[in-house]
Amino acid sequence: MNTAFEFQPILQGPRVTVRPIEEKDWEGMYAVASNPKVWEVHPVSDRYKETVFRDFFDAAVASGTAFSFVDRDSGLIIGSSRYYGLDTDLGEVEIGWTFLAYDYWGGSFNAEVKKLMLDHAFKFVDAVVFWVGDSNIRSMRAMEKIGGIKRQQMQNRVLNGVSYPHIIYEIRKA
Repeated sequence: MNTAFEFQPILQGPRVTVRPIEEKDWEGMYAVASNPKVWEVHPVSDRYKETVFRDFFDAAVASGTAFSFVDRDSGLIIGSSRYYGLDTDLGEVEIGWTFLAYDYWGGSFNAEVKKLMLDHAFKFVDAVVFWVGDSNIRSMRAMEKIGGIKRQQMQNRVLNGVSYPHIIYEIRKA
């Protein structure tokens, strides 16, 4: 296993480009994130508010591990995600902080993005984990749809100063 994980490659799918997030993405990213439906089942359900999302966006840019999803046909930003918590001892990394424009729900865009990110991660690690808020049924279903397996233990994650229980899913390199 190669431990020199490349955190921000450019990944090309048939319909989506996953590329490193940039400060200039703010307007397009907030256009997606300002829809309250995007966050209604997320632990931080007020992330649609500009000041709350600005903190999230700035942290994503500063992380050096976050992406913008770009619809290849329209050129519009349609969401974001990032790699997080590389554990070389366990041979795993997290994909998280993912959101997708409401107009892109229900199709296969999420699966395309996750496949691109998973295929890249599996060049470096044996497992990818996903932390899902314990009441986020929509993300749980999405995880099961792409082959995520629930781990037994739940974990708490602090978001905006509040601890929230999360279910952890994993996908192992096949």
